[in-house]
Amino acid sequence: MIDDLDKTLQELLKTGLPPGVASQVAISFAPPDSSFPPSAVTLPAIDLFLYDVRENRDLRDQEWLLERRSDGTGSKKPPPVRVDCSYLITAWASGASSTPAFDEHRLLGEVMKVLLRHPVIPEALLQGGLKGQEPRLPAVTLQPGQLQSMGEFWQALGGKPKAALNYTVTIGVAPHAPEETGPLVTDKVIKFRQGIEEG
Repeated sequence: MIDDLDKTLQELLKTGLPPGVASQVAISFAPPDSSFPPSAVTLPAIDLFLYDVRENRDLRDQEWLLERRSDGTGSKKPPPVRVDCSYLITAWASGASSTPAFDEHRLLGEVMKVLLRHPVIPEALLQGGLKGQEPRLPAVTLQPGQLQSMGEFWQALGGKPKAALNYTVTIGVAPHAPEETGPLVTDKVIKFRQGIEEG
């Protein structure tokens, strides 16, 4: 499920960034630590580091979902658990750049515009198990993230502090298989009988 979200965000950036930018940058999900980039990533790059996954209790729903079939049977399942996936997004300039900070800020600005254009991830971009999710996937950009201290975060990774965007997407996770319900009641018939009073 989380790998499908990674693929979805990769598709969102590939299709949303200007063609000249999208064709030149790699997209990574590796930790932005002192050993970044990994060998498989060629700079310049955009890195989306998933640093926090937690249930969104504000969006919790208690209503079971009922699916009816044409043969009169059906199944029911509890609503999906709503889960916030929070990413820290950083930009990494090419090693040959003479103005790395400027290039990274420009790239981060382009990413920011793409994310702000989509407060809900478009259905056409959803990958794997995220396709057809209801409700759709809301996203929050530029809001305070779950990191308590950015300084401690960068120190823990052993890297130098960088400009970064906080980005959170809420997905639905269905941990339970549907339960068969058997034949469903589709009609209710009420019969009235008119009595005749004998005199």
